[in-house]
Amino acid sequence: MLQYEFFRLALLAVVIIAVAAAMIGTYIISRRLVALSGGVTHACFGGLGLGYFLGVSPIAMAAVFAIGSSLGVEWLSRRLHVREDSAIAVVWALGMAVGVLFVFLTPGYVPELNSFLFGSILTVSGKDIAVFAAFTVLLILFFACRYRQIVAVAFDRDFARVAGLPVRFISVTATVMTAVCIVLTIRLVGIMLLMSMMTLPMMIAEVWLHRFGPLMVAGAVVSVTCSVAGLFIGTVIDVPCSAIIVLLLCAAYLASRIVHTAVSRTRSRRYLPTE
Repeated sequence: MLQYEFFRLALLAVVIIAVAAAMIGTYIISRRLVALSGGVTHACFGGLGLGYFLGVSPIAMAAVFAIGSSLGVEWLSRRLHVREDSAIAVVWALGMAVGVLFVFLTPGYVPELNSFLFGSILTVSGKDIAVFAAFTVLLILFFACRYRQIVAVAFDRDFARVAGLPVRFISVTATVMTAVCIVLTIRLVGIMLLMSMMTLPMMIAEVWLHRFGPLMVAGAVVSVTCSVAGLFIGTVIDVPCSAIIVLLLCAAYLASRIVHTAVSRTRSRRYLPTE
């Protein structure tokens, strides 16, 4: 399969996406904002529908909706003192409603809608790779330059604010980068896989690790491994690789929980008093 250029591009794309999703996923899991990725992802559907209806780039409109919805969640929670999970629910529902409305108002059939819902990684182009790589490099630089501040904001925003750290800058930048990552990858991996790649690898790593840095690295390794394996398996058996990757991630999480429980019981038995 590696002799085909489209497969090599898909392989490179899924590795880059897995790394970026693991970095962002570690932040949103630490801040307990897992629902944010789902809310922004579904809010993008409103941009897609409006883009098709107006005859403009659906990706550009999805970017506007994604960034607007992510900033809207921050604004509602900060200015109007709305709970973040409630604000995410509002953005989630509004985006889906707008998307469904304009998709049905668009004349004819929307040909690329299934690719946005379920992904089409094998259609990735060299231009897409360049954009993904540039975004991932920017994301790595942001985490490298602001690592301690990101960790502080992720775990305790009140402490970070009292300590004089730029909480608002870190929160807004991380939220916007989450939105941009979703927009760049939604057409290739779909809504279903994107949410899984931002949560399941970190959940697997969290079974064994609890520090931010090791958790992020382990999550990236798990994400890349399952994504590459899912791409090969999906291509061989001719099924959507997004479904295979999600199943592999779920299986890896279940196996991790079973092994961790067995190891914990074995260790506890060693320290039990003997008669």
